[in-house]
Amino acid sequence: MSTCVRKYCDAISKAKYLYRGFTRTMANETRPILQEEPPLKEFTEGVRKNVAISWYRTKLPSDVVKSLHKKSDMKGGLQTFGFLAILLGFGGLAWYGFNHRAWWITACFVFCYGLVGAFSINAVHELGHGTVFKTRWLNTMFCHIFAFLGWINHEMFQSSHIRHHRYTLHPPDDLEVVLPVKLVLWHVLKVGFINPLAFVYSLKETCRIACGKFRGEWEMTLYPPSNPDSRKAPVRWARCLLVGHALIIVTSLATGQWIVPFLTCGSQVFGSGLFFLCNNTQHVGLADNVDDFRLCCRTFTLNPVVRFLYWQMNYHIEHHMFAAVPCYHLDRLHKLIRHDLPPTPDGIIEVWREIDSILKQQIKDSSYQYRAPLPTP
Repeated sequence: MSTCVRKYCDAISKAKYLYRGFTRTMANETRPILQEEPPLKEFTEGVRKNVAISWYRTKLPSDVVKSLHKKSDMKGGLQTFGFLAILLGFGGLAWYGFNHRAWWITACFVFCYGLVGAFSINAVHELGHGTVFKTRWLNTMFCHIFAFLGWINHEMFQSSHIRHHRYTLHPPDDLEVVLPVKLVLWHVLKVGFINPLAFVYSLKETCRIACGKFRGEWEMTLYPPSNPDSRKAPVRWARCLLVGHALIIVTSLATGQWIVPFLTCGSQVFGSGLFFLCNNTQHVGLADNVDDFRLCCRTFTLNPVVRFLYWQMNYHIEHHMFAAVPCYHLDRLHKLIRHDLPPTPDGIIEVWREIDSILKQQIKDSSYQYRAPLPTP
């Protein structure tokens, strides 16, 4: 990495942190409880002025909290480069199969590429938190890389996610997730194998934002017409996505390698079932308007491979309770506070059995919300 590129990435990172108050969300490494600082206060006061939620957090010794918040370039590199290697590895095998093997071999590797690529949003999420690498510009650079590969407008996602953490499931201040969420088996089958409409939707939304068209209550909250400057970053990134992928398509078609844009544009189309089963566990069926992450977030265990692909987000109570803890420390954090957590489902099957029973109850009573049993103080 040249000095110029490094300085450019660092400048972008610093500007984003200062402009959007992102440092407040990450917090100081020695502080487990996030405190409001002026940039983010100004960013949110139009929605929730002079009101703050006093979130419950499990008490931990200060030295333990400090060690949990410690970021590491080595550990961050293992997570980031490992995930990227798996993704590009399957992409390379798909490219090789396209040029040298039977079509069905290519199809298998394309499916595997999509299966891994679907988790790119989790990479963007963690890198956007700024906790993966100790070196700030590395978080910024890889956040851009995964956002580009996954057709993700990380600018809009991070603006929304700041509020989601501060006001988790407290509408209208958090509209990133709104309960109740209705899920049926058809949804898994629809997105699990092939879902071309996913890319069509992403393309339409990217084009809309690239044209500077914002709509809906949540987008108007994040990017009000009274603050046109706030819209520049998401519009600029949307245009980068369109121009960058257009160049890939033109170059690939000119060289006869149409498998390349098929991969870069199709990471949302193929094999998203595993991602769906993991990511949709986070809040579905739980309680809103509560001040305890144990009641509005869900933690469950996973095998190490899927947990790695999911960037450890199965530990979702822990992530919300201590948002500045790097993802590679969440397993340790879980072990330290599990005595204070609700019963933890073991694996995808068990967690979806729990969710299924909740959803069935909500069909009978639309006002029903599951309140997880908490340990006795």
